[in-house]
Amino acid sequence: MIEELIPGVTEDVDVYLNGDILPLSQATISVLDRGFIFGDGIYEVVPVYSRKPFRLEQHVARLMRSLDKISLQTGNTAEEWQQLMTMMAQRAPWDNSLVYLQVTRGVAKRDHAFPNPPVKPTIFLMAAPRVAPSVKEIEQGLRTVSMLDMRLMHCDIKSVSLLGNVLAKQYAVERGVDDVIQFRDGYLSEASSANIWVVKDGAVIAPPKDNLVLEGVRYGLIEELCQAEGIPLHLRPVSQEEVEQADELFLSSATKEILPITELDAKPIANGKVGPIYKALKQAYGKVLAAL
Repeated sequence: MIEELIPGVTEDVDVYLNGDILPLSQATISVLDRGFIFGDGIYEVVPVYSRKPFRLEQHVARLMRSLDKISLQTGNTAEEWQQLMTMMAQRAPWDNSLVYLQVTRGVAKRDHAFPNPPVKPTIFLMAAPRVAPSVKEIEQGLRTVSMLDMRLMHCDIKSVSLLGNVLAKQYAVERGVDDVIQFRDGYLSEASSANIWVVKDGAVIAPPKDNLVLEGVRYGLIEELCQAEGIPLHLRPVSQEEVEQADELFLSSATKEILPITELDAKPIANGKVGPIYKALKQAYGKVLAAL
């Protein structure tokens, strides 16, 4: 049953739940958990290559920022979070995986206010096989449609309250494309679960790191790759017109790595081909992974 839901994952794969290692089939959480009732929690997804978590310090830093922003205290240090994620990567039956971590505010009476006094948070980790982007996606690019960003004003928090992201992805599915590109008040925000990058006149442009986008860990990586390749990078508000008239578009996320976008609203981006800036950054990204 579980393998039908998550290909490659069996009922006896180890997971971590509140200090215990146990088979996935035995892991249970109360229906009164605030993560279930309210979506009151934070999550992270860390890609693992050859059993080495990629940019782990940056993922943990974002986790701790998100926990702090919703006042969810666990008592765990950055080192302890890193140890937990590394342990799951090592215990996974796959060399290349994705480690998922979720922290909720715990089990309490259903009341919108935070429990007072606080209750013990629920901490859950598991791993699943990492599926690499396909050759077709890399060589031909993704098809996208634009949509209004209707999410809340706290997109910088990596919350488990993902209804806005779910609706955005479904919007793409119903239109037969790979993803959406969202705009708020006429300016670029992000895809359904990835950051969007615009290329114009040889420079890479992306929205600033603020509360309107989730700062993907690959934000810092793309900055480093651009610097290494001598590609100018500008973080500033990007209008919808600029996106539509871009020379290239690409997206980045932990699960998708970096992928080109060659179509928006049934129209090609520039000549509809994967561009040279993406190819240069993809090659540089591969070198970083090869050095792990």
